[in-house]
Amino acid sequence: MGLYLPFIVALLAAVVWSGFWLYLHRETRLRMDAGAESLRSAGYQVAWKERRITGYPFRLNVTLLEASIREPSGWALAAPRLETQAYVHGLGTWVLATPEGFTFIRPIGGPVAVKGELLHASLSHLDNTPPNFSFEGRKLTFAPGAGAQPFALTAADKVETHLRAGPDDQAAVLFRVDNGAARLSGLFARMAGDKPISMVWDSSLSKISAFKGSDWPSAVKSWTAAGGAMTVRQAGLTAGPAVVGSQSGTLGVSYEGRLSGSLQVNLREAPQALSAMAQTGVIRPEAALAAAAVAAARQGAGDVAQATITFQAGQTTLGPVAIGPAPRVY
Repeated sequence: MGLYLPFIVALLAAVVWSGFWLYLHRETRLRMDAGAESLRSAGYQVAWKERRITGYPFRLNVTLLEASIREPSGWALAAPRLETQAYVHGLGTWVLATPEGFTFIRPIGGPVAVKGELLHASLSHLDNTPPNFSFEGRKLTFAPGAGAQPFALTAADKVETHLRAGPDDQAAVLFRVDNGAARLSGLFARMAGDKPISMVWDSSLSKISAFKGSDWPSAVKSWTAAGGAMTVRQAGLTAGPAVVGSQSGTLGVSYEGRLSGSLQVNLREAPQALSAMAQTGVIRPEAALAAAAVAAARQGAGDVAQATITFQAGQTTLGPVAIGPAPRVY
C-alpha cells in the first residue's frame, strides 16, 4: 500500500480534476450561448463562425473565429480571431487578444481596420459596476474601409484605455493616445503639420449604476436623468505646437444630447489652433478671430492663455465668445 497508494491518489485526483475541467468547459459554452441570446433579445447582433474551448488542465482558453457584435444604434466590433484566457483558479479575470487586429464600425463613418504590434485587453471584477476593463495597443495603424469616411488618426505608437469602478457609485475612465499621426487633411493635420498628436482624458463619472439601456443614447439618457456628471481630472490635446489642456471641469449631457458644463483650460498657440478650426469649417471665421483676440489678451508666460470653455444651450463658448455648437454625445 505504501508503494501504490500515492499513485492511486494521484490518479483519482487527475480523474476528479479532469471531470471538474470538463464541467467548466460545458458551463463556459452554455453561459456564452445564454449571454449571446440575452444580447440578441435586447437588439444586439452577436455572431461567431467557430468556437474552440481548450486549455486543459489549468486554464480555459476560448477562441472565436470571425466574431462580431453590433449594438442597436450601429456601433460594432469585429475580429477575424479573438483569443481569451482565464486560469481555472481565477475565472474572475480574463485576458483577451486579437493577434490579427480588429475592425470597429461607426454608424455613419463606416468601418476602420485596426492592426498593431500588440493588441490585448483584460476584464476582471465582473461583479463590480462597471467591471474593470483595460485595453492597450502598440504600433497601431488605422485604415478606413472602402467607401468609409476618413478617420482622424492613421497611426499611433500607443493607445490605452482603462475603466475602473470606484466608491459611492462612481467610475474612473482614462484614455490616452501617444505619438499619433494625423490624416493628411483636416483640422488635426492643419494644427499638427508633420508633428505627432497626443491625447489624454482622465475623468470620473457619478451615478454610474444608472448608465444602462438597450443602446448608447438610452444609456446616456438614463444616466443624465439620474443626475450623472463627469468630473475631469486631466484632459489634453497636443497637436504640433498647439496645446489644449485642462485640470478641472464638470461635464454633463443636455436633453438635446449635446455636451453641457465647463472646463478650465490652458491654451498654447491658441491663435494657430483657432485659425485651423476656421479654415476647416469647425468654427466660423469671425468667431475664430474674436476667440483668438480673447486668447491673446489672456496669454501669459510661455504663450499660454487661460480661459473657460463652456458648453451651454447647445453652444460652445471660449470666454465670452461663441465659437460654435456644443459637441453632440448622441
